[in-house]
Amino acid sequence: MTLRGRVVTLTEAGELADGVVAFDGPRIDYVGPATGFGGELPEPADEPPIILPGLIDVHCHGGGGYGFPETDAAGVEAAAKFHRGRGTTTLVASLVSATEDELRERIDILSESVDTGLLAGIHLEGPFISEHRRGAHDPDRIVPGDPDMLERLLDYAGGRIVAVTVAPETARFDAIADVLADANVVLSLGHTVADYERSVHAMRRGWRVSITHLFNAMPELAHRDANFLTAAMAAAGRGDVVAEVIGDGVHLADGTVRMVFDTLGADNLALITDAMAAAGCPDGRYHLGSLDVVVRDGVSRVYDPDGEGAIAGGTATAADVLRRTVFHAGVDLTSAATAACATPARLLGMADSIGALHPGMRADVLVTDHRLKPLTVYKDGSPWNS
Repeated sequence: MTLRGRVVTLTEAGELADGVVAFDGPRIDYVGPATGFGGELPEPADEPPIILPGLIDVHCHGGGGYGFPETDAAGVEAAAKFHRGRGTTTLVASLVSATEDELRERIDILSESVDTGLLAGIHLEGPFISEHRRGAHDPDRIVPGDPDMLERLLDYAGGRIVAVTVAPETARFDAIADVLADANVVLSLGHTVADYERSVHAMRRGWRVSITHLFNAMPELAHRDANFLTAAMAAAGRGDVVAEVIGDGVHLADGTVRMVFDTLGADNLALITDAMAAAGCPDGRYHLGSLDVVVRDGVSRVYDPDGEGAIAGGTATAADVLRRTVFHAGVDLTSAATAACATPARLLGMADSIGALHPGMRADVLVTDHRLKPLTVYKDGSPWNS
């Protein structure tokens, strides 16, 4: 397959106005200017497509009508295929706070899609989080930190868990961080009211450390009261942690997204969807784990008969988030694509095979129009038609 257009390589080659990406199998053979390609060239288009690495979403609860925390194996497959068909070639399935038995059941259901490569792994968001910043987590399923329970779950998952969200103030935090580091699992910090000192300590732990959806489910920035967000912004700015950013226009204002790109840099940010079952679906009633969710005007909230409930995940795809980051937040395409591809690949420890366009890397490629609307998706060199 030979693709010609505006190529965003995310390598030292930079962006190629008239470039070629060629592959004949699961690995890329050529990335470079059209003038240097030795094979048969496609004719240049009047409006060249944009050629990007496949998008990587490290925090996603579902889509296409199916949620990873509550659906069956067929639903897991449908949700993963929904996102892949829209440009997400590497997807991590996120769960929500649940009992140990419930999490084991979810691991059983998700494992087949992990083993076939449809999913890149499992993310446990909870249950060792703060009930004071629980967001769309069932308060009855939030428990104090239990490293023994975590170790049992990691063993049961057999290497399929790639990240766990933990609040720094949970019980036995250091022991939990040690368990995750020993297993090479990302320690993701969030859903927290931790003070500054505890937060700084937590961000120095772990094999790799991320911040679960920056700004959401944590105290606001307060210039006279340094807190978790203060520590997170500083740590991401130094490159000590990767901060997740839900750039969907709902969780964060477009100006806030632009601010974090300009101050923290794309190398320290991972664009995520936090999508739930309603992504790609009409407004209506859905579930997120054990909770009822209402989606109105594309915004999902926990059902609350007495008022407006907490935001309950997103309804955008990774391509939607990338497009909004470029055209609404005003972030340049290479920076936005870095946060959508290269940085999450590094966070997962997979930067040698995905997240950029370079010979020898996996042929996971997204082709879009000039407005970043997906046209064709290639996974391991094959067009994705499902």
